[in-house]
Amino acid sequence: MPAVSASAPGKVILFGEHAVVYGQPAIAAPVTGVFVKVIVQPNPLKPSGSIEIESPAVNFHATRAELPEQHPLNTLFQQIEQTLQISRLPAMKIRINSTLPAGAGMGSSAAVSVAMIRAITQFLGLPLDNEQVNRIAFEVEKAFHGTPSGIDNTVITYQMPIYYVRNHQPQLIHVKEPLTLVIANAGEAPSTAEMVAGVRQRWQQHPQQYEGLFHQIGCLVESARQILEQGSWQQLPPLMEKNHQLLREIGVSSPALDKLVKAALQCGAYGAKLTGGGGGGNIVALVHPEEADSIAQQLLKEGALHTWLTTLRPINEER
Repeated sequence: MPAVSASAPGKVILFGEHAVVYGQPAIAAPVTGVFVKVIVQPNPLKPSGSIEIESPAVNFHATRAELPEQHPLNTLFQQIEQTLQISRLPAMKIRINSTLPAGAGMGSSAAVSVAMIRAITQFLGLPLDNEQVNRIAFEVEKAFHGTPSGIDNTVITYQMPIYYVRNHQPQLIHVKEPLTLVIANAGEAPSTAEMVAGVRQRWQQHPQQYEGLFHQIGCLVESARQILEQGSWQQLPPLMEKNHQLLREIGVSSPALDKLVKAALQCGAYGAKLTGGGGGGNIVALVHPEEADSIAQQLLKEGALHTWLTTLRPINEER
């Protein structure tokens, strides 16, 4: 069997993070400027079931036998075996190459899962459809994060902007006009699991208050979806501002995130908000395409550690 590779992009949540865990909708989009690439090749000198995994970017090297039983990659291998109804995978070497920063709220764990599922099943000559890939990736996300919303694995699997409600079939969003986004990293953030757990604890302590906040975010998401599909992007910035304020009230922003949001607006961004789990991590800013580079540079001067650019395009413009 020849070597096979598969790639998966990063993601950015445009609206609805955290509230999506509680049944509200969210909108997310792929970030194609960063990606995970997984290469699978045969290892004929090893017995069946022997799998070697290496990821140079994070200095990781292990065999399947060395992984703890509950390790997310073990979950991935088991899910593939169950889905394909095979007793064990053949001997193989897996290499993970990534330009996607880990722990930055851009879906790195989901991207690894999606790329690895696709590479392994294509290597076996038994490729899975999007729904199957997404189901397995969600199980792996549970092993990584505890109680994830499922939005990361879904947008990365389908590689299109999506409207997502937990436990419902995702709906693809066909943006009418191109949108240019700058994503800026404010620094190391707590894990998604920690941030989700913190919100859950506060929700349990103040259920009525938090349900109200989640409902307001859900209403914003519904409005944003209509705007994206109708092309009236000028109405998005106030929604971004309101969403960021609600996330502050939920307790998931930070001084560094607030500073970058303010800086982005002062630099000429139309709108900006935190994105992802919060507590650190990233903001996303809606910008004029001709000003994207200069705004990204200004955000670096204001303390951002990294910036990335991505453009959401109408389906007939994608390339």
